[in-house]
This record gives sequence, structure tokens and C-alpha cells, in this order.
Amino acid sequence: MNTQINKGKAIEIITAVALNSGQPVLVGSLVGISANRYNIGDTAVIWLLGTHQISKAAEAWTPGSKLYWDNTNNDFTQTQGANTFAGYAAAAALQTDPTGLILLRQ
Repeated sequence: MNTQINKGKAIEIITAVALNSGQPVLVGSLVGISANRYNIGDTAVIWLLGTHQISKAAEAWTPGSKLYWDNTNNDFTQTQGANTFAGYAAAAALQTDPTGLILLRQ
């Protein structure tokens, strides 16, 4: 008997807000990336795996460092605090770089 419903790469949600393609999304304790542009009430695909280019805090990253989603400042950071674990830095990034690469958690 095959019980697999989904390979775990994405989930579908009903959007409460409009989303842009590539926009980070916090779903409970999960951090994902919107696969496309969606309007309020649409069924949206949210990527939970993969490497994505995302906005980052003004800090240097080294490959493999833990990254967290800061839902207040709308960026990814190495600061844990009240932020939600999202994944790992997939490449080095300078403090002055506005974006970085994240490998979403697996």
C-alpha cells in the first residue's frame, strides 16, 4: 500500500494575503517560498525544499550557517531569537549583499 501523498517539496495553502512569486511565507512553524503570484483566497504552492535566492539581513554568511526567517523585518538572518528556523546558507554572502542563497530545511 502506497501512503505517500506528497514528496515533501511543497505544500498547498489558501492564501490570506496576496503573494508574489519568490516571496517568503511563514506557515505555522514552516518557512517556505511562494512558487507563483497568488491573490487572496487562491490555493498557493509553497516550496519547502530547494535552494532559493532571498533577501537577507546586513550580515556576512558562510556556507552551512543556520538561517532564520525574521517575520518582523521580512528577511533571513543568522539571529535565532524569536525568529523561525528556515534552513542553511548555501553560499557565502557579504554583509553588504542584499540577497543570499538559502537551502530550505530538509
